[in-house]
Amino acid sequence: MEISMPNFTAGGILPAKYTVDGAGVSPELNWRDVPKDCKSLVLICEDPDAPLGLWTHWIVYNLPPNATGLVEGVRDLPAGAQFGLNTIQEPSYCPPAPPKGEHRYYFKLYALDVVLDLKKPTRDELMKAMKGHIVVQASLLTKYQRPF
Repeated sequence: MEISMPNFTAGGILPAKYTVDGAGVSPELNWRDVPKDCKSLVLICEDPDAPLGLWTHWIVYNLPPNATGLVEGVRDLPAGAQFGLNTIQEPSYCPPAPPKGEHRYYFKLYALDVVLDLKKPTRDELMKAMKGHIVVQASLLTKYQRPF
């Protein structure tokens, strides 16, 4: 399974458009080669370099296995998919705003052998529910440093 962002090289700088220094919209993401035995997909965007520990910017879960991506600034998810809670307890995309230095942002896609029965989970609740159900995962690394 592979996850990608159009016109973006993995490991590169996240365009400011997707951060607090730009429009703050979620990026377009595409994926392919989802396993045939997958029942749902989970997308998590997180920053392991945050001063207070791992920062979750975005959770989308119960994406259908036939989905091939999400559009830029997505608001309407595919049928059955839902937003989980980011670190600021909002069911939405929280644009990166690193306070100091360059931070890494991982967009992680998980293929699961189940559809999750959750209501707006936090990252910890989601990871606990996913345990033992991950068929395969893919990751896209981006980086960002504020221009000041």
